Amino acid sequence: MKRRLFTLVTALTISLPAVAWPDKPVALVVPFPPGGSTDLIARTLQPKLQEALGGTWVVENKAGATGTIGAGGVARAAPDGHTLLVSSLGPFVIAPHLIKTNYDALKDLDPISVVVQAPNVLVVPASSPHRSLADVMAFLKANPGKMTFASSGNGSSDHLTAELFWQQTGTSGVHVPYKGGGPVMQDLLGAQVDSSFMNINTAVPQIRAGKLRALTITSARRSPLLPDVPTLEESGVKDANVQSWQAVAGPRGLPADLKAKIQGAIATAVADPAIRARLLDLGFEIVANTPDQFAAFQAAEFARWQKLISGRNIKAD
Repeated sequence: MKRRLFTLVTALTISLPAVAWPDKPVALVVPFPPGGSTDLIARTLQPKLQEALGGTWVVENKAGATGTIGAGGVARAAPDGHTLLVSSLGPFVIAPHLIKTNYDALKDLDPISVVVQAPNVLVVPASSPHRSLADVMAFLKANPGKMTFASSGNGSSDHLTAELFWQQTGTSGVHVPYKGGGPVMQDLLGAQVDSSFMNINTAVPQIRAGKLRALTITSARRSPLLPDVPTLEESGVKDANVQSWQAVAGPRGLPADLKAKIQGAIATAVADPAIRARLLDLGFEIVANTPDQFAAFQAAEFARWQKLISGRNIKAD
């Protein structure tokens, strides 16, 4: 009797279909307000992931504490693939060195893919006397601590790029932090500040309009959007390449096959000719790497920014 019962239960178990995923809405959590680069990437991916993987996918903006509130919420979610993080590098590799977070960026988040990356561009107002990076270098060396470099806040990518630039060139400038990129642009256009290492996505429209002048770019290669602008390395500044990147991760413990499935759908989405052309036109470089590649990249970036932030004694706002 027991043997028959065991056989019956086993047969029923085998015949039952596995629970389909996703079996409830998938939240793409953006830890910043709507309208920024991270939100753009999430909303670009959302319909493509929904089409490829099924179910309902929604973008949820959960801003606060430089992105760590939203990131922490994802880190504490069930690792079942229904809650994912779409974020810039801040919550992954910068914020943990500046503020107390309620998650461990290297242990509590499961990397899925870096989707895109984009360099920063050193820009000055059109009225600036500086027409090249050589002009800036000469001024900084002759006038240490005089030239102002605006950023969207302490610990932001544009701030850390300036700090790295000063470190690698043995120069110094004056950091002027703002609360967001909008006020930085306003004061740059009004020549109230001297310069900024601004994200290429934000800077290009004003460069093309002739209102800002681009002097150098922080990528390893020149950007097709600004082919006449030399890289820092071309200009003799070594080990100062910086990319702002946008990535997708989940709570630690996501099944490997699920991560692979999501990463594959992301890679397919950004390979779509229309989406690819749009992202490239905005200054993004397509990455779409694997979970293992993202994990190794995150660890290297985490160590890099930890060293700079500690060595330069950088504090949060």
